[in-house]
Amino acid sequence: MAKDSIVILDGARRTPRADILIKNREPGLFSRFSTTQLGGFAIGATLEHTKVDKGLVGHVVMGMAQHSHRDSIYAAKGMAWRGGLGKDVPALTVARICGSGAEAVAVGAEMILAGVRHDRERPFLVVGGAESMQYPLALYNVRGKALGGAVQKYGPAAASSLPKGTYLQDMLLMSLYDPSAGMAMANTAEELGRRYEISRDEADDFGFRSQTLAKKARDAGWFAEEIEPVRTQLDNAGEPMTVEHDTHIFDDVSRAKMGRLPAAFEPVGIVTAGNASAVVDAAAAMVIGRESDAAEHGATPLARIAGMGVAACDPKIMGWGPVPSTKKALASAGIRGDQIDQVELNEAFAPQALAVIRDFGDMGIDPDKVNPMGGAIAVGHPLGATGAILTLTCAYSLRRTKDRYGLVTMCIGGGQGISLVIESLS
Repeated sequence: MAKDSIVILDGARRTPRADILIKNREPGLFSRFSTTQLGGFAIGATLEHTKVDKGLVGHVVMGMAQHSHRDSIYAAKGMAWRGGLGKDVPALTVARICGSGAEAVAVGAEMILAGVRHDRERPFLVVGGAESMQYPLALYNVRGKALGGAVQKYGPAAASSLPKGTYLQDMLLMSLYDPSAGMAMANTAEELGRRYEISRDEADDFGFRSQTLAKKARDAGWFAEEIEPVRTQLDNAGEPMTVEHDTHIFDDVSRAKMGRLPAAFEPVGIVTAGNASAVVDAAAAMVIGRESDAAEHGATPLARIAGMGVAACDPKIMGWGPVPSTKKALASAGIRGDQIDQVELNEAFAPQALAVIRDFGDMGIDPDKVNPMGGAIAVGHPLGATGAILTLTCAYSLRRTKDRYGLVTMCIGGGQGISLVIESLS
């Protein structure tokens, strides 16, 4: 491995992952925060714990999958100033849908290695991702049409002025439908389930495993060092509260109850609310730089970025994307699958994850090393943030277990996969 490779510095932090709704009835704990605010929380906490002089940060690269708030267009730049960085620090928003957080890590590393736009006077980059899944309802085909007494150019449209029969579309549901595949994301998981002959019982067993392992990890305090608690207030009223843990982890998960949940997307399907990823809001950030710069400035490396890979596949089986991308990442790192000590695989849906794990076995990757602390079925999948969260989770876990190599990987809507191989330095 090259001596001057890219390292993740100790001190990376994330917010808890909070359900977009409480009991599917009330606004979630982070519903009052925009994506840029969540990203700002993560960046600010990371800079505080990393203890790198803010003046040494030359660029910010943050992932975000979808615009959800009025300030979302400013994305990474908004996160940067909210996180305490100066106005002279440029920022880039990257969007590779579910892989956006991992893409931000990759792009940041490539910017440093390429050197073309790298600021040698400010050698460190902040990278990560954020996502508020509080997506709005959208009204289309109104601009330029007469509403009330005027033609609508811009600005708010009064509900009373809208024509009869006008309806709003849910941006969250719209975003989860891929026209190239002709199906929603959950249906691509059902397709993988059919191709790999995965049963409903297998899918529910996997969902139960995820919840059980996540609860064990939370109760053991394994997530504590990576989480920065967030203070909030529900509906700007009542007593302020502190969110310290991922909120979707069940204390009373029951395999029997999970098995009674109805199929959610196809009449005889196997994907249910209990074996699919939870919809949550969250953000994560980390500081990266050359190993030599970390040494020069007295920063502590947590892990080295050893390999990266991105690949594409048939969008009808988009969840299979981590298989080809992992082959590329392993080749990039120059290691074999049986050298991987821990895998953080995003559990978009149980049948999707199970299909990938089966093919990982052919690469020599031990299935028991996949998601030892549970996954998105238990803790949630905040689209643009997930890749960054899994990266720092894997890095801290490798340090705790004194293992060497970790794989971070996820499928991407539209038929892609992205993978990072990291090497622990602690």
